[in-house]
Amino acid sequence: MAELPADLRLLLMHKQRTSARLRFLRFPHGVCVFSPLPALSVLEDESVSAPPVAHHPSAWLRVVAGRLGLDAGCLKPEPDFHATVQTPAGPVAVQLVALETIDPPFSAAAALGGQFVAITEARGCTPVELELLRRAYAVALG
Repeated sequence: MAELPADLRLLLMHKQRTSARLRFLRFPHGVCVFSPLPALSVLEDESVSAPPVAHHPSAWLRVVAGRLGLDAGCLKPEPDFHATVQTPAGPVAVQLVALETIDPPFSAAAALGGQFVAITEARGCTPVELELLRRAYAVALG
């Protein structure tokens, strides 16, 4: 199965339509889907603009949906969120994806070793991941 580009990481969130409860998909390796951010990663300031060239969402949404066993139509990129993380191997773009389902797909997450957590349950994440979640939270509930 196809993989995500090495210079792209995704955060997956689910916002409950009736209560606005916001949860993020968290794996044992961290909050980025399928592959962690490398050690020594540093999040760029929020004022840094989006890169001039970005990955087209349709390609990576199909990859993520396939790996999670979901219909690609239930994933929606959040265009108001953009973050860049500087890593030892170069810059990595971080995109936010919303799950457009009634409830989070708990069983699909568990099958991959993940779980959906509130931002208050993200203790133990790296400082970079916590800041990414904070920014995503602000965009989602802004």
